[in-house]
Amino acid sequence: MKLHSTATQQYQTITAYDKHSVEINAISYNYSLIVLPESKPQAWSAQSFDQLNAADFAQIEATEPDVVILGTGNRQRFIHPKLTAALAARRIGVECMDNQAACRTYNILMAEGRKVALALIMEPA
Repeated sequence: MKLHSTATQQYQTITAYDKHSVEINAISYNYSLIVLPESKPQAWSAQSFDQLNAADFAQIEATEPDVVILGTGNRQRFIHPKLTAALAARRIGVECMDNQAACRTYNILMAEGRKVALALIMEPA
């Protein structure tokens, strides 16, 4: 799905997505990544939802967000709280949703000026 451009182009904005990739400022990515408003997207070690571990969330924690939007792939799934315990201890919220909803939610929060991290698990084609 293509999204309309906004006045937020100086930030990392989701401009399109489908089941196997995401486009950020017109650059396509087909692997798991962490997206922050003011820095380039970075590869994320998470390979699949079922293989998520505490180290994957430590990589997110290092970015010091206020809230994490976790894109769990093509369907919404919920993570075990023990995986995000370190984030919760620092009062960093984590919301789980499918990738399409995660992309839309990230754009809204980013446009509001929130310190949001988008962590997307991209499933292989």
